[in-house]
Amino acid sequence: MLFALGASSGLGRNIADALGMKLCRHEERDFEDGEQKARPLESVERADVYVVQNLYGGPDESANDKLCRLLFFIGALKDAGAARVTAISPYLCYARKDRRTKLHDPVTTRYVAALFEAVGTDRIITLDVHNTAAFENAFRCRTITLTAALSFVEFAKSLGEKNLSVVSPDPGGVKRAELFREALESVCGFPIAKGFVDKSRSSGVVTGDVFAGDVAGSTVLIIDDLISTGHTLLRAANAVRTAGARRVVAFATHGLFMPGSAEVVADPAIDNFVLTDSVPLFRLEGTSLRERIVVLPIGGIVADAIRRLCEGRALDDLLAF
Repeated sequence: MLFALGASSGLGRNIADALGMKLCRHEERDFEDGEQKARPLESVERADVYVVQNLYGGPDESANDKLCRLLFFIGALKDAGAARVTAISPYLCYARKDRRTKLHDPVTTRYVAALFEAVGTDRIITLDVHNTAAFENAFRCRTITLTAALSFVEFAKSLGEKNLSVVSPDPGGVKRAELFREALESVCGFPIAKGFVDKSRSSGVVTGDVFAGDVAGSTVLIIDDLISTGHTLLRAANAVRTAGARRVVAFATHGLFMPGSAEVVADPAIDNFVLTDSVPLFRLEGTSLRERIVVLPIGGIVADAIRRLCEGRALDDLLAF
């Protein structure tokens, strides 16, 4: 059974269409004091239930609002007799706060994991979570980290370029970039260069623009898990341009596009952006910047994972490691 809460109804319909099924009916109510409830309108007794709720902060609901709705709905499903409940949150809120960087810092990813487990969540599916190892270590229930890498590989191949280089915009993303580079190299059938840009962050201030790698005369593919303001990508783009890159294409799974990102999208240092529809581009609506962005759908990726889980088949080629 597949449910999608209201804030993620569009993504839910895309997943349902890819599976050739309909979303199950449910009710959501908001009360005058700001409290809310959600309940299934179909029997879930002994059912294998999947719930779609993407946890980015949107124009109508904050990440906290969406998280609370999802947790309460999962609890209601378990109380109604569901045999297993799988939460599908392609963008997982608080996933970036996965370790202490200051004295007495919270490790919020772990606290979110405890909340999911407290309401009886059996599995959680995400897409290109910020730190796969930290995410998996935070949860005791089964975690499934899907990746959009295969969609990105197909798009990169369609560019028809023969001189390519894959670059990570920071040391923390080197493994992600290397997995992408290896997959692309396998599909293209020719060697693809690599590199990374140094970066450090303290109190929200990003520094470092030292580049290591060979990009002279090449089309550089910079890959990251998300775009917030985009300044990390722009620093990397300027670094590879200085090193002789001919063209720069930025790939990111989640496009948040927070205030300040419009200037980055407009900057000619990056020729194009390739994203997924995991987060709608509502912050760029009404601007010409949308023309510089290619959006790839994730509904098929999630549907494939659900189908394989139901049939007991391996997920290996869909995972982010």
